[in-house]
Amino acid sequence: MNITVNGLQLHYEQYGQGEDVLLLHGWGSSLDAFTYLGGRIAKGYKVTALDFPGFGQSDLPPKPWDVEDYAALTLAFMQAIGLKDPIMLGHSFGGRVIIKLCGTGRVNPAKILLVDAAGVRRKPSFKTRFRTRCFKIAKWALTRKPWAKACEPTLNQVRAYFGSADYNSAPPVLRQTLVRVVNEDLTPILKNITASTLLIYGENDTATPVADAKIMEREIPDAGLCIIPEAGHWAFVEKAGHVAAIVDSFLNIG
Repeated sequence: MNITVNGLQLHYEQYGQGEDVLLLHGWGSSLDAFTYLGGRIAKGYKVTALDFPGFGQSDLPPKPWDVEDYAALTLAFMQAIGLKDPIMLGHSFGGRVIIKLCGTGRVNPAKILLVDAAGVRRKPSFKTRFRTRCFKIAKWALTRKPWAKACEPTLNQVRAYFGSADYNSAPPVLRQTLVRVVNEDLTPILKNITASTLLIYGENDTATPVADAKIMEREIPDAGLCIIPEAGHWAFVEKAGHVAAIVDSFLNIG
């Protein structure tokens, strides 16, 4: 299904019956990532899964966005289709959006599930700081007016070398968006989340490590953490049955 919200065409799917659950995917992904888990949840709930702007079948953002822009768009989407304080489940970036909405009091669900969720900004390592500095110097040198046009191929090679896979694979507007998103630390608003919160993290997640989850568990007033053995950043896909069983229990499905 498609709907136009704030001038953007958004793609979403709905299935199941009962109380509402909203699924929000991670960066570089789409609602298709929830095919299995969403199907399990639909045994006891009405599931709504959204493609964020720039992903899946939804329109690109009109300009570089930050977390607040995605949160505001998600809230407008919820209002447009009649969702009020649904249970929310977010993976990675989707979890970041949920934290923004719940931590600012605009959405107050009874329960939320944060799966390998982002939102805690760690102090960058020396290696990361060094690479960032090198990229900025190279970019500055290659974009001087006299030779900027001729150096475009070299600049693209520099971006490919220093940028992450997510950065390099994204169109320009999402590259700038990604930089804004990852530099926002949501830790200060975790304490404002009133929902009963289940944190599910892969034991071997390097993108959003268990250390981040423990900070969230400490800061969110009503939170519990489940660590999935031998799983990485996509715990709900890598250990689908294991995670689904945990979600079933938390949502009283079955």
